[in-house]
Amino acid sequence: MSTKLKFNILIFSLVLLSFNSTKAQQDPNFTQYMYNTMIINPAYAGSRGVFSATALHRSQWMGFDGAPQTQTFSAHSPIRDGEMGLGLNFTHDQIGVTRDSKITGVYSYSFNVSRYTKLSFGLNAGVSMLSVDFNELNVFDPNDPNFQNQIENKISPEFGLGMLLHNDKYFIGLSVPSVLETNHFTEINSSETQARDRLHYYMMGGYVFDLSPTVLFKPSFLFRHVEGAPFLGEFSANFLFNEKFTLGAAYRLNAAFSGIVGFQVSDSILMGVAYDSDITEFTTYNDGTFEFFIRFELFKRYKKMYTPRFF
Repeated sequence: MSTKLKFNILIFSLVLLSFNSTKAQQDPNFTQYMYNTMIINPAYAGSRGVFSATALHRSQWMGFDGAPQTQTFSAHSPIRDGEMGLGLNFTHDQIGVTRDSKITGVYSYSFNVSRYTKLSFGLNAGVSMLSVDFNELNVFDPNDPNFQNQIENKISPEFGLGMLLHNDKYFIGLSVPSVLETNHFTEINSSETQARDRLHYYMMGGYVFDLSPTVLFKPSFLFRHVEGAPFLGEFSANFLFNEKFTLGAAYRLNAAFSGIVGFQVSDSILMGVAYDSDITEFTTYNDGTFEFFIRFELFKRYKKMYTPRFF
């Protein structure tokens, strides 16, 4: 299949999904969601007990023109002795001719349900900016009215909610990162063609097992539901060796297998990579998905966590 044909197929699919009121998945996937949790669940803010900042890049379907490219940055810290958390999220998602950027502030409130376990509630609020540039398309008919009107930095409000039950051994959370179903529209021959943001519901959880004094094992899961899109179920298993080296694998239901590697460079810096291999028919047209993240944490005083956290 030629590169030009690949690109035209992707853009045709994009137009169908985005501008004909089609209901579909819109939020990006993250294989290393356990290190990027606040993007999915605002209740995570402040839960690590220190200032924590994470940057992540994801290149999906490498080798396919117009394929998704996603960058995220999140930073958060506990305040008032861990009773509350404050944070900031930034996400930039590019698919073909569309670019969607979001920036939100995050707040969480926690209270003890037992000596070692907390229940946290969180919310995020901010704005998103959507741009669609049809000039980047190879349009068969340059005068086609469906491709005459651009969307330039269309600003929409963002508001999300989440809850998280957690301690040093396990976590389970529910969230809706955006509860507003915003319409994005443009006028075409006096009629409206629109794309609507759909609610994405998340459930996630995991548990840390001490296999030996030097080996920890953490299975985890992530479920996502959005109206009109296939159910997403992701299951991962990670091993931590000597509090330094992480090795794991994941399976995304009917979609991909993934390998995950992480390394604790220092007490403050953690780096990791992941590679997804498609198991769908689409695997013929791409070279897989690559993801990289780096996390920096600032300790007020030298104090290592008793149980290294995978989340």
